[in-house]
Amino acid sequence: MLDRLPFFVWVLLGVLIGVGIMLTLSKMGLEKHRQEADLILKKANDDADSMRRQAAIDGKNQAYELKLAAEKELKEKRQEISEKENKLIRREDSLNFRDEKLTNKEKSLDDKLANVERRQQDLKAKEEQLQAKIDVQQAELERVASLSAEDAKKELMAIVEKRTENEVTAYIRDKEEEAKAKAADKARNIIALAIQRYSQEETIERTVSVVALPNDDMKGRIIGREGRNIRAIEQATGVDLIVDDTPEAITISCFDPIRREIARLTLESLIRDGRIQPGRIEEVVNKMTRELNEQIQKAGEDAVFRMGIGKIDRELVTLLGRLRYRYSYGQNVLEHSMEVASLAGIMAAELGLNQALAKRAGLLHDIGKAVDFEVEGSHVELGVKIARKHGENQIVINAIESHHGDVEPTHLISNLVAAADTLSAARPGARYESMENYISRLEELEKLADSFEGIEKSYAIQAGREIRVMAIPDQLDDLACERVAREIKEKIESNLNYPGQIKVTVIREVRKTEIAR
Repeated sequence: MLDRLPFFVWVLLGVLIGVGIMLTLSKMGLEKHRQEADLILKKANDDADSMRRQAAIDGKNQAYELKLAAEKELKEKRQEISEKENKLIRREDSLNFRDEKLTNKEKSLDDKLANVERRQQDLKAKEEQLQAKIDVQQAELERVASLSAEDAKKELMAIVEKRTENEVTAYIRDKEEEAKAKAADKARNIIALAIQRYSQEETIERTVSVVALPNDDMKGRIIGREGRNIRAIEQATGVDLIVDDTPEAITISCFDPIRREIARLTLESLIRDGRIQPGRIEEVVNKMTRELNEQIQKAGEDAVFRMGIGKIDRELVTLLGRLRYRYSYGQNVLEHSMEVASLAGIMAAELGLNQALAKRAGLLHDIGKAVDFEVEGSHVELGVKIARKHGENQIVINAIESHHGDVEPTHLISNLVAAADTLSAARPGARYESMENYISRLEELEKLADSFEGIEKSYAIQAGREIRVMAIPDQLDDLACERVAREIKEKIESNLNYPGQIKVTVIREVRKTEIAR
């Protein structure tokens, strides 16, 4: 036992020592952890202090920025209020100035009215004095001449009429020359500017439709067996095909330009395709009709767009497109209408009028020609009906019905459209007319001038643009020649239809001949 006791003691001692060591180590670990916890706590406190300081700094910065924004907004508000105050002050000053100006005008008008009333009173007094003197003179004349007042009046009027006839004629001549000088200068400037600003090709398109053939054998194919092909074409299109001795050509005859154009397109398509038979002919005619209707609509839309006249009824657009295939004296009516619209618009702008309305009136002035070959009536009457049907402006309607002088123009735009129509029709290369019509017009012009008393002979020159009238010197003096020239001009305007203008020149020549022997 004694030998074993020390072993247990040593074991116990070892255990105690181990426990002591463990307790010591545990205490050392707790102290280390406590130190670490203190460090963490201290760091947390330092971070919290730093965050509090940063939050305080951020709060101050945000407060400063809010303060700056508020000051800026306040400054802007103050500036806006100041500008409004200045604007109100200027408006008040302007109103005060206008009020003062109106007051001065009222005062001036009152003074002028008072002055007019005084003049009226003076004139009335002078009239009474003059009437009294006239009564005295009339009584004296009756006493001296032994004539009644009525007889003296008739005699006096006869004398005055003889004396003033020449004076009136001379006065009219002077006033006409003065008015012509002023009006001519203004009109020349406006028309020259309009013509200068409008450029258009001067070409003549004829109404004769001729289809070229690749060879003369094609004529037989178009005619067909016993003429069935040509009859089918004529029945489907409503035209007459003229097959004559003209080599490699067929002429299409029809008063309706649309039908004539459909026939031309149909023939050209059949010639290219080579299949010419009644069934194929009807198919091609229907196809060409659809294509031409599309082209007509597009032509009308292009014209409206180019003129810039705004919205227009679709049916009117179609009628404008039909004018593309209508000709007047060889002049394409749609091109003529666009030319008139451009010229009228330019002149309206120069005169301060409604340019868009003037263009609209010019573009629609010949709209009746789109249907005048289908409906009875002149193109002016038909154009007025069409314009009224589609609710056009009254100024446009008046321009349509007055551009050939059928009615009096009621607006200056109507005069501009008539002038533009004359310019477009009368310019070189715009139109052509048959020799018979040309000669007939010249003969009518000379016959009209010869119908006046005191005229020896008249001559139409310058292609009918001027007529020279030879006066009999023993029957007409210089002033009478002026009167006759004016009367001839008025009669030409009322009785003849002509493009452009006609210059009337009356010539009075006196010759005295002596023979020395």
